[in-house]
Amino acid sequence: MRYFLVVLLMTSAAVWLVAGKRGDATRKPPIEIFDDMVRQVKFRPQQPNGFFANGRTSQGIVEGTVSRGSQYQDDAINTGILLGTTNFVDVIPVPVTASLMARGSQRFDISCRPCHGALGDGNGITKKFGMGVVANLHDPRIVQLADGEIFQTITHGKNLMSGYGANIAIEDRWAIVAYVRALQRTRLATKDDMPEEFRAMAQ
Repeated sequence: MRYFLVVLLMTSAAVWLVAGKRGDATRKPPIEIFDDMVRQVKFRPQQPNGFFANGRTSQGIVEGTVSRGSQYQDDAINTGILLGTTNFVDVIPVPVTASLMARGSQRFDISCRPCHGALGDGNGITKKFGMGVVANLHDPRIVQLADGEIFQTITHGKNLMSGYGANIAIEDRWAIVAYVRALQRTRLATKDDMPEEFRAMAQ
């Protein structure tokens, strides 16, 4: 019991010495075990800095970055929403070309296929690991969505789906939208949607 009291007193004294005077007004810096990032190394704007090759603390804008409010515009291509409204664009606002479709297929395989599956039917590999709620992109509700709303879903996510705005470039998001529409046409298109030269092959 005697040793317990000694240890208790010593521990209490140690705690008081380390933390008991914290916050008191003093001209002396406190004794800190962990500084909690109170004091950090910092550089003033024109101060030399050997970390960078040019020896400057103030660095220019990184090439390829976009400053919101200068080059970035809240237009239909960047947001999927008609400018000045809250309405989604009905039709994809970029030209749908063979290269865009190829890019969309590639990006879909990387970012969308694990959950939505190669056919877009919601039977991706994640379903085998217990993720049971994955949207079927052929569901009539999704087929009827505006292209801009699908773009917004890719950008910001929906329900259990996280947003991919930070991972997928704007152009690639539209490419994915175009590819999703192509997947949907494989199930919903009729013979009348085919070019005339191919209609005879479908009979």
